[in-house]
Amino acid sequence: MQKVLVTGGCGYIGAHTIVDLINNGFEVVSVDSNIRSTTQLLDGIEKITGKKVRNYKVDLCNLEDTHAVFHENRDIVGVIHFAALKTVPESVANPLYYFQNNLSSLVNILKCVKEFNVPNLVFSSSCSVYGNTKALPVVEETPIGEAQSPYARTKQMGEQIIEDYARVNDTQCILLRYFNPVGAHPSALIGELPLGKPDNLVPVITQTAIGKIPKMVVYGHDFDTRDGSCIRDYIHVTDIAAAHTKALQYLIDHKNESNCEIFNLGTGNGVTVLEAIKAFEKISGLKLNYELGPGRPGDVIAIYANNNKAKEKLGWEPKMGIEDMMRTAWQWEVSLRDKVRNN
Repeated sequence: MQKVLVTGGCGYIGAHTIVDLINNGFEVVSVDSNIRSTTQLLDGIEKITGKKVRNYKVDLCNLEDTHAVFHENRDIVGVIHFAALKTVPESVANPLYYFQNNLSSLVNILKCVKEFNVPNLVFSSSCSVYGNTKALPVVEETPIGEAQSPYARTKQMGEQIIEDYARVNDTQCILLRYFNPVGAHPSALIGELPLGKPDNLVPVITQTAIGKIPKMVVYGHDFDTRDGSCIRDYIHVTDIAAAHTKALQYLIDHKNESNCEIFNLGTGNGVTVLEAIKAFEKISGLKLNYELGPGRPGDVIAIYANNNKAKEKLGWEPKMGIEDMMRTAWQWEVSLRDKVRNN
Protein backbone atom coordinates (compact mmCIF):
# COMPACT_ATOMS: atom_id res chain seq x y z
CA MET A 1 0.00 0.00 0.00
CA GLN A 2 1.44 3.35 -1.09
CA LYS A 3 1.69 6.07 1.56
CA VAL A 4 0.71 9.69 0.95
CA LEU A 5 1.39 12.69 3.18
CA VAL A 6 -1.51 15.16 3.25
CA THR A 7 -0.84 18.58 4.76
CA GLY A 8 -3.90 20.30 6.17
CA GLY A 9 -5.56 16.91 6.51
CA CYS A 10 -7.91 18.09 9.27
CA GLY A 11 -9.28 20.81 7.01
CA TYR A 12 -12.28 20.81 4.72
CA ILE A 13 -10.80 19.72 1.38
CA GLY A 14 -7.96 17.78 3.01
CA ALA A 15 -10.36 15.55 4.96
CA HIS A 16 -12.49 14.75 1.90
CA THR A 17 -9.35 13.98 -0.11
CA ILE A 18 -8.09 11.63 2.61
CA VAL A 19 -11.37 9.69 2.33
CA ASP A 20 -10.98 9.45 -1.44
CA LEU A 21 -7.32 8.38 -1.18
CA ILE A 22 -8.16 5.64 1.36
CA ASN A 23 -11.08 4.46 -0.78
CA ASN A 24 -8.62 4.14 -3.67
CA GLY A 25 -6.15 2.02 -1.74
CA PHE A 26 -3.66 4.56 -0.38
CA GLU A 27 -2.35 4.80 3.17
CA VAL A 28 -2.54 8.36 4.44
CA VAL A 29 -0.64 10.37 7.04
CA SER A 30 -1.86 13.87 7.91
CA VAL A 31 -0.03 16.99 9.09
CA ASP A 32 -2.10 19.85 10.50
CA SER A 33 -1.26 22.51 13.07
CA ASN A 34 -4.98 22.82 13.89
CA ILE A 35 -4.71 26.61 14.08
CA ARG A 36 -7.77 26.77 11.77
CA SER A 37 -9.14 23.28 12.28
CA THR A 38 -9.83 20.61 14.89
CA THR A 39 -9.39 16.85 14.83
CA GLN A 40 -13.17 16.41 14.56
CA LEU A 41 -13.06 15.57 10.85
CA LEU A 42 -10.55 12.78 11.54
CA ASP A 43 -13.28 11.03 13.55
CA GLY A 44 -15.61 11.34 10.57
CA ILE A 45 -12.93 9.95 8.24
CA GLU A 46 -12.55 6.92 10.48
CA LYS A 47 -16.32 6.32 10.53
CA ILE A 48 -16.53 6.55 6.73
CA THR A 49 -13.45 4.48 5.86
CA GLY A 50 -12.87 2.28 8.90
CA LYS A 51 -9.27 3.60 8.94
CA LYS A 52 -7.72 5.67 11.70
CA VAL A 53 -5.53 8.39 10.21
CA ARG A 54 -2.56 9.67 12.19
CA ASN A 55 -2.24 13.44 12.36
CA TYR A 56 1.03 15.15 13.29
CA LYS A 57 0.15 18.40 15.03
CA VAL A 58 2.96 20.34 13.41
CA ASP A 59 3.34 23.90 12.19
CA LEU A 60 4.91 23.57 8.76
CA CYS A 61 6.55 26.98 9.22
CA ASN A 62 8.84 25.18 11.67
CA LEU A 63 11.40 23.41 9.48
CA GLU A 64 12.76 21.18 12.24
CA ASP A 65 9.32 19.78 13.11
CA THR A 66 8.41 19.39 9.44
CA HIS A 67 11.68 17.55 8.81
CA ALA A 68 10.88 15.13 11.65
CA VAL A 69 7.61 14.13 9.96
CA PHE A 70 9.41 13.32 6.71
CA HIS A 71 12.17 11.51 8.59
CA GLU A 72 9.57 9.28 10.21
CA ASN A 73 7.77 8.63 6.90
CA ARG A 74 10.57 7.98 4.43
CA ASP A 75 8.36 5.72 2.30
CA ILE A 76 5.84 8.29 1.09
CA VAL A 77 5.17 8.32 -2.67
CA GLY A 78 3.82 11.83 -2.67
CA VAL A 79 2.73 14.93 -0.82
CA ILE A 80 -0.61 16.66 -1.32
CA HIS A 81 -0.10 20.16 0.08
CA PHE A 82 -3.30 21.86 1.23
CA ALA A 83 -2.12 23.58 4.42
CA ALA A 84 -2.59 27.34 4.02
CA LEU A 85 -4.59 30.24 5.35
CA LYS A 86 -7.38 31.00 2.90
CA THR A 87 -9.67 33.84 4.01
CA VAL A 88 -9.65 36.71 1.52
CA PRO A 89 -10.82 39.50 3.89
CA GLU A 90 -8.36 38.39 6.57
CA SER A 91 -5.52 38.41 4.05
CA VAL A 92 -6.42 41.97 3.02
CA ALA A 93 -6.33 43.03 6.68
CA ASN A 94 -3.20 41.07 7.62
CA PRO A 95 -1.07 40.43 4.52
CA LEU A 96 2.22 39.70 6.28
CA TYR A 97 0.62 36.88 8.25
CA TYR A 98 -0.50 35.29 4.98
CA PHE A 99 2.86 35.66 3.26
CA GLN A 100 4.70 34.26 6.27
CA ASN A 101 2.41 31.28 6.76
CA ASN A 102 1.56 30.25 3.21
CA LEU A 103 4.98 30.72 1.64
CA SER A 104 7.36 29.64 4.39
CA SER A 105 5.37 26.44 4.93
CA LEU A 106 5.59 25.66 1.21
CA VAL A 107 9.34 26.30 1.12
CA ASN A 108 9.83 23.98 4.10
CA ILE A 109 7.76 21.25 2.41
CA LEU A 110 9.87 21.58 -0.74
CA LYS A 111 13.12 21.42 1.25
CA CYS A 112 11.97 18.13 2.78
CA VAL A 113 10.62 16.78 -0.52
CA LYS A 114 14.06 17.40 -2.01
CA GLU A 115 16.06 15.97 0.89
CA PHE A 116 13.97 12.80 1.18
CA ASN A 117 13.60 12.32 -2.59
CA VAL A 118 9.80 12.36 -2.56
CA PRO A 119 8.88 11.78 -6.21
CA ASN A 120 5.47 13.48 -6.44
CA LEU A 121 3.85 16.71 -5.23
CA VAL A 122 0.29 17.96 -5.75
CA PHE A 123 -0.28 21.61 -4.78
CA SER A 124 -3.56 23.16 -3.74
CA SER A 125 -3.82 26.33 -5.79
CA SER A 126 -6.76 28.53 -6.69
CA CYS A 127 -8.61 30.19 -9.54
CA SER A 128 -7.82 33.44 -7.72
CA VAL A 129 -4.47 33.40 -9.57
CA TYR A 130 -6.33 34.58 -12.69
CA GLY A 131 -7.45 37.82 -11.01
CA ASN A 132 -10.35 39.77 -12.51
CA THR A 133 -9.90 38.25 -15.96
CA LYS A 134 -12.36 39.03 -18.75
CA ALA A 135 -11.38 35.86 -20.63
CA LEU A 136 -14.16 33.48 -19.54
CA PRO A 137 -14.24 30.58 -19.16
CA VAL A 138 -10.61 30.50 -18.05
CA VAL A 139 -8.25 27.89 -19.46
CA GLU A 140 -4.91 26.92 -17.95
CA GLU A 141 -3.15 29.17 -20.47
CA THR A 142 -5.18 32.24 -19.46
CA PRO A 143 -2.63 34.85 -18.35
CA ILE A 144 -2.16 35.30 -14.61
CA GLY A 145 -3.92 38.51 -13.62
CA GLU A 146 -3.31 41.12 -10.94
CA ALA A 147 -3.97 39.44 -7.59
CA GLN A 148 -7.10 40.85 -5.95
CA SER A 149 -5.95 39.91 -2.44
CA PRO A 150 -2.80 38.90 -0.56
CA TYR A 151 -4.29 35.38 -0.33
CA ALA A 152 -4.43 35.21 -4.13
CA ARG A 153 -0.89 36.57 -4.35
CA THR A 154 0.37 33.78 -2.07
CA LYS A 155 -1.12 31.26 -4.51
CA GLN A 156 0.52 33.00 -7.47
CA MET A 157 3.85 33.08 -5.66
CA GLY A 158 3.43 29.49 -4.46
CA GLU A 159 2.96 28.33 -8.04
CA GLN A 160 6.04 30.26 -9.16
CA ILE A 161 8.13 28.76 -6.36
CA ILE A 162 7.09 25.25 -7.37
CA GLU A 163 7.67 25.93 -11.08
CA ASP A 164 11.18 27.22 -10.37
CA TYR A 165 11.85 24.25 -8.08
CA ALA A 166 10.60 21.75 -10.67
CA ARG A 167 12.90 23.12 -13.38
CA VAL A 168 16.00 21.97 -11.50
CA ASN A 169 14.72 18.96 -9.52
CA ASP A 170 13.28 15.56 -10.36
CA THR A 171 10.10 15.91 -8.32
CA GLN A 172 6.99 15.65 -10.50
CA CYS A 173 4.52 18.40 -9.61
CA ILE A 174 0.91 19.26 -10.36
CA LEU A 175 -0.77 22.58 -9.57
CA LEU A 176 -4.53 22.21 -9.12
CA ARG A 177 -6.41 25.48 -9.49
CA TYR A 178 -9.73 25.03 -7.68
CA PHE A 179 -12.69 27.16 -8.31
CA ASN A 180 -15.19 27.18 -5.38
CA PRO A 181 -15.42 23.92 -3.40
CA VAL A 182 -18.71 23.53 -1.53
CA GLY A 183 -20.95 20.80 -0.13
CA ALA A 184 -20.13 17.90 2.17
CA HIS A 185 -19.63 14.14 2.10
CA PRO A 186 -22.97 12.41 1.37
CA SER A 187 -22.68 10.56 4.69
CA ALA A 188 -22.88 13.93 6.53
CA LEU A 189 -19.96 12.69 8.67
CA ILE A 190 -17.52 15.30 7.36
CA GLY A 191 -18.01 18.73 5.86
CA GLU A 192 -16.93 22.36 6.04
CA LEU A 193 -16.21 23.30 9.65
CA PRO A 194 -15.20 26.97 9.88
CA LEU A 195 -13.91 28.16 13.23
CA GLY A 196 -15.72 31.37 14.12
CA LYS A 197 -17.77 33.33 11.61
CA PRO A 198 -17.45 31.85 8.10
CA ASP A 199 -16.44 33.90 5.06
CA ASN A 200 -17.35 31.36 2.36
CA LEU A 201 -20.83 31.58 0.87
CA VAL A 202 -22.28 28.13 1.50
CA PRO A 203 -21.54 27.83 5.25
CA VAL A 204 -22.91 31.37 5.59
CA ILE A 205 -26.09 30.19 3.84
CA THR A 206 -26.49 27.06 5.97
CA GLN A 207 -25.64 28.84 9.22
CA THR A 208 -28.18 31.55 8.41
CA ALA A 209 -30.81 28.93 7.61
CA ILE A 210 -30.23 27.09 10.88
CA GLY A 211 -30.16 30.25 13.00
CA LYS A 212 -26.48 30.59 13.89
CA ILE A 213 -26.33 33.78 11.81
CA PRO A 214 -29.35 36.10 12.07
CA LYS A 215 -29.07 37.58 8.57
CA MET A 216 -26.63 37.10 5.72
CA VAL A 217 -25.29 39.78 3.40
CA VAL A 218 -24.86 39.31 -0.34
CA TYR A 219 -21.67 41.26 -0.99
CA GLY A 220 -22.18 43.13 -4.24
CA HIS A 221 -25.45 43.51 -6.16
CA ASP A 222 -24.65 45.98 -8.94
CA PHE A 223 -21.85 44.14 -10.76
CA ASP A 224 -22.02 43.64 -14.52
CA THR A 225 -23.54 40.14 -14.22
CA ARG A 226 -26.99 38.74 -15.05
CA ASP A 227 -28.44 39.55 -11.62
CA GLY A 228 -25.81 41.96 -10.25
CA SER A 229 -24.18 39.46 -7.84
CA CYS A 230 -20.78 37.77 -8.20
CA ILE A 231 -20.45 34.71 -10.43
CA ARG A 232 -18.54 31.68 -9.19
CA ASP A 233 -17.91 28.13 -10.38
CA TYR A 234 -19.14 26.11 -7.40
CA ILE A 235 -17.89 22.53 -7.38
CA HIS A 236 -18.66 19.73 -4.97
CA VAL A 237 -15.87 18.99 -2.51
CA THR A 238 -15.97 15.24 -3.23
CA ASP A 239 -15.37 16.00 -6.92
CA ILE A 240 -12.38 18.15 -5.93
CA ALA A 241 -11.13 15.34 -3.67
CA ALA A 242 -11.36 12.77 -6.47
CA ALA A 243 -9.27 15.03 -8.71
CA HIS A 244 -6.41 14.95 -6.19
CA THR A 245 -6.33 11.16 -6.15
CA LYS A 246 -6.40 11.11 -9.95
CA ALA A 247 -3.66 13.75 -10.15
CA LEU A 248 -1.42 11.77 -7.82
CA GLN A 249 -2.03 8.54 -9.71
CA TYR A 250 -1.32 10.37 -12.98
CA LEU A 251 2.12 11.30 -11.62
CA ILE A 252 2.78 7.84 -10.17
CA ASP A 253 1.99 6.33 -13.58
CA HIS A 254 4.37 8.85 -15.24
CA LYS A 255 1.69 10.17 -17.58
CA ASN A 256 2.83 13.76 -17.10
CA GLU A 257 4.58 15.44 -20.01
CA SER A 258 6.60 17.86 -17.88
CA ASN A 259 7.79 18.19 -14.29
CA CYS A 260 5.10 20.75 -13.52
CA GLU A 261 1.59 20.65 -14.98
CA ILE A 262 -1.48 22.78 -14.24
CA PHE A 263 -5.15 21.80 -14.16
CA ASN A 264 -8.33 23.79 -13.55
CA LEU A 265 -10.87 22.12 -11.27
CA GLY A 266 -14.35 23.50 -11.82
CA THR A 267 -17.67 22.41 -13.29
CA GLY A 268 -17.42 24.85 -16.18
CA ASN A 269 -20.67 26.56 -15.13
CA GLY A 270 -20.88 29.99 -13.59
CA VAL A 271 -23.51 30.43 -10.87
CA THR A 272 -24.37 33.78 -9.29
CA VAL A 273 -24.58 34.21 -5.54
CA LEU A 274 -28.32 34.86 -5.81
CA GLU A 275 -28.79 31.73 -7.94
CA ALA A 276 -26.92 29.71 -5.30
CA ILE A 277 -29.26 31.09 -2.63
CA LYS A 278 -32.29 30.12 -4.74
CA ALA A 279 -30.88 26.60 -5.19
CA PHE A 280 -30.55 26.29 -1.42
CA GLU A 281 -34.08 27.56 -0.83
CA LYS A 282 -35.38 25.02 -3.33
CA ILE A 283 -33.74 21.95 -1.76
CA SER A 284 -34.36 23.00 1.85
CA GLY A 285 -37.84 24.46 1.52
CA LEU A 286 -36.65 27.40 3.63
CA LYS A 287 -36.63 31.12 2.91
CA LEU A 288 -33.26 32.68 3.68
CA ASN A 289 -33.00 35.96 5.55
CA TYR A 290 -30.55 38.03 3.51
CA GLU A 291 -29.88 41.58 2.40
CA LEU A 292 -27.93 43.10 -0.47
CA GLY A 293 -24.75 44.92 0.49
CA PRO A 294 -21.68 46.50 -1.13
CA GLY A 295 -18.88 44.41 -2.64
CA ARG A 296 -15.89 43.45 -0.50
CA PRO A 297 -12.26 44.39 -1.16
CA GLY A 298 -10.43 41.45 -2.73
CA ASP A 299 -13.42 39.76 -4.34
CA VAL A 300 -13.33 38.87 -8.04
CA ILE A 301 -16.54 39.76 -9.91
CA ALA A 302 -16.90 36.69 -12.13
CA ILE A 303 -14.90 33.55 -12.81
CA TYR A 304 -15.60 30.03 -14.03
CA ALA A 305 -13.54 27.26 -15.56
CA ASN A 306 -12.87 25.46 -18.75
CA ASN A 307 -12.12 22.00 -17.33
CA ASN A 308 -11.42 20.10 -20.55
CA LYS A 309 -7.76 19.49 -19.74
CA ALA A 310 -8.53 17.76 -16.42
CA LYS A 311 -11.23 15.68 -18.09
CA GLU A 312 -8.99 14.58 -20.94
CA LYS A 313 -5.69 14.02 -19.11
CA LEU A 314 -6.77 13.01 -15.61
CA GLY A 315 -9.93 11.17 -16.63
CA TRP A 316 -11.81 13.34 -14.13
CA GLU A 317 -15.46 14.30 -14.39
CA PRO A 318 -17.46 16.38 -11.89
CA LYS A 319 -20.52 14.37 -10.80
CA MET A 320 -22.42 16.75 -8.50
CA GLY A 321 -24.61 19.71 -9.49
CA ILE A 322 -25.50 22.86 -7.52
CA GLU A 323 -28.52 21.22 -5.85
CA ASP A 324 -26.36 18.27 -4.72
CA MET A 325 -23.90 20.77 -3.29
CA MET A 326 -26.60 22.60 -1.34
CA ARG A 327 -28.32 19.40 -0.20
CA THR A 328 -25.17 17.81 1.24
CA ALA A 329 -24.06 21.10 2.84
CA TRP A 330 -27.47 21.39 4.53
CA GLN A 331 -27.41 17.77 5.70
CA TRP A 332 -23.99 18.44 7.26
CA GLU A 333 -25.22 21.61 9.00
CA VAL A 334 -28.24 19.75 10.38
CA SER A 335 -26.00 16.90 11.59
CA LEU A 336 -23.83 19.41 13.48
CA ARG A 337 -26.92 20.83 15.18
CA ASP A 338 -28.22 17.38 16.05
CA LYS A 339 -24.86 16.40 17.52
CA VAL A 340 -24.93 19.44 19.83
CA ARG A 341 -28.50 18.65 20.88
CA ASN A 342 -27.71 15.02 21.60
CA ASN A 343 -24.74 15.97 23.74
